[in-house]
Amino acid sequence: MDEEGTGTVDVTMVMYKDSARKDRPEKTSSSRNQVAFPPIAAACLPLFVNSSQTMALYLPYHFRINPPAVRKHPVSARATVPTDGLVPPPSASGRKDSFPGKPEADVVVIGSGIGGLCCAGLLARYKQDVLVLESHDHPGGAAHAFEVNGYKFDSGPSLFSGFQSRGPQANPLAQVLDALGETVPCAKYDSWMVYIPEGEFLSRIGPTEFFKDLERYASRNAAREWRKLMDAVLPLSSAAMALPPLSIRSDWGALSTVAARYAPSLLKSFVEMGPQGALGASRLLRPFSEVMDSLQLKDPFVRNWVDLLAFLLAGVKSNGILSAEMIYMFAEWYKPGCSLEYPLHGSGSMVDALVRGMQKFGGRISLRSHVEGIVVENGRAIGVKLRGGQFVRAKKAVVSNASMWDTLSLLPKEVVPKSYSDRVNATPQCESFMHLHLGFDAEGLPEDLKIHHIVVNDWERGVDADQNVVLISIPTTLSPDLAPPNKHVLHAYTPGTEPYELWQGLDRRSSKYKKLKEERSEVMWRAVERVLGPGFSREKCEVKLVGTPLTHQRFLRRHRGTYGPAIEAGKGTFPGHSSPITQLYCCGDSTFPGIGVPAVAASGAIVANSLVSVSQHSELLDAIRI
Repeated sequence: MDEEGTGTVDVTMVMYKDSARKDRPEKTSSSRNQVAFPPIAAACLPLFVNSSQTMALYLPYHFRINPPAVRKHPVSARATVPTDGLVPPPSASGRKDSFPGKPEADVVVIGSGIGGLCCAGLLARYKQDVLVLESHDHPGGAAHAFEVNGYKFDSGPSLFSGFQSRGPQANPLAQVLDALGETVPCAKYDSWMVYIPEGEFLSRIGPTEFFKDLERYASRNAAREWRKLMDAVLPLSSAAMALPPLSIRSDWGALSTVAARYAPSLLKSFVEMGPQGALGASRLLRPFSEVMDSLQLKDPFVRNWVDLLAFLLAGVKSNGILSAEMIYMFAEWYKPGCSLEYPLHGSGSMVDALVRGMQKFGGRISLRSHVEGIVVENGRAIGVKLRGGQFVRAKKAVVSNASMWDTLSLLPKEVVPKSYSDRVNATPQCESFMHLHLGFDAEGLPEDLKIHHIVVNDWERGVDADQNVVLISIPTTLSPDLAPPNKHVLHAYTPGTEPYELWQGLDRRSSKYKKLKEERSEVMWRAVERVLGPGFSREKCEVKLVGTPLTHQRFLRRHRGTYGPAIEAGKGTFPGHSSPITQLYCCGDSTFPGIGVPAVAASGAIVANSLVSVSQHSELLDAIRI
């Protein structure tokens, strides 16, 4: 592990002092702010338009109910890191692949990211015996929190909306939490700071405020084109939001839980839109740039702004994102009474809520349980093998919350069809991240600091160019308990634009690696200085943590440190949740509906729903009134 000066370490997560033990779990961060989920309604239209082709991708698999074992000890999503960036070695019991209860379950879930926890929580709610195996020492994946010297940091996403929403059109993570009887208290706000070549301004969400910003900082023509865009796409939002994500399942049971249950509301939305609106709805599965082109929108600021929103949402620009995704986001951000939300006590609180909910219904989670491989017998996934050699049996299914590339690496090569491995290896990947986590004194800084800041250095280079866009979060502006009194925590990062090739093969202990870290983090330091002003000093930071693509690869166990698949609308679709191995399912950002906290929550829910009977699924929908 690298250390560069007091408090400056290579990682943003937990590591172990005994570096000789190569099998110890290690952590880091991964993030892109997620504000809305890729809308299930539009993405599921092919399910009914061309159901025979879609259904052929999935294998129905129904479970009998078995009584679950109950884990009584809570698990926290926050790790504590002493001032040197290290934690003591785990106890002897922690080093063993030990976990609560017997080494078997109905369903074994690999990984405790948001997708895996949502899947496990709902399976427990469905009275399945579920066991989550997490390689690291606390749950949450890229969404966990960590603590250094009294400063509590988010490792990943920090821009949220819809936590408090309920009902059919709610954020899928909110629907899962509702099903588990859990809530996440949040602070609400409605603006963030934007720093662009044209100037800097406070961008506000809502139906009218952004028009004022456009007239002041762009042009009247930009405001006119933006209004034209909103007038065209907002009426389509009823179709994009008509199907609750929790209603979806990956088998023919969807005809009952989705088609029969919600067809009337979907048809009503099309009738209300009229012929022109229905024609526009046909573009929901096309790239959003086609919608903009059809409206003849040419203002550079509008095109750049939409590209920025699309890239922050899905890792691709407007020519690669589904129209339905953007329309859902616009409906969430520019409707009357809308707001953004930040979880009080940090993003780790939403992970804690998911773990509590799962354990409440008897689900189990085992930390420091690294899965070395998926055991396949006669073409069927029957369990997993842990690093220590222990076998954990899955009586009904194995669910992988790892990326498609990492899941492939867990399977014996001889059981994987060549067509499947070729498709996985050919899937394009998003780039990785640079991260900067800081803890510092608030003295001399503006008292009206906003929580979120977006810095764009050059529109001409494109929002997906490396070193061009920096996102900054200062959550202590809304949740002061995340730092010691009169202090701030800050997380800056380049959103999935850092090329892995620059770092590939470097020794993290080498001077070349340290020099590259210093060079590639400078763009974040400059952005932080621009945001905080002359009252901020690098030298006075009490905590300085820098993360690189190698940090992602090593600590999040992500192939090449990638953020996820870079699948563009119109050129490909996110894979479904089944696999060529019977009883092996996948959830997370490598599966439908895609990248982002709400999206992976939806993917976990879809897998859980697909592994129980239609009657159980319908009973849950009735219970949470959707």
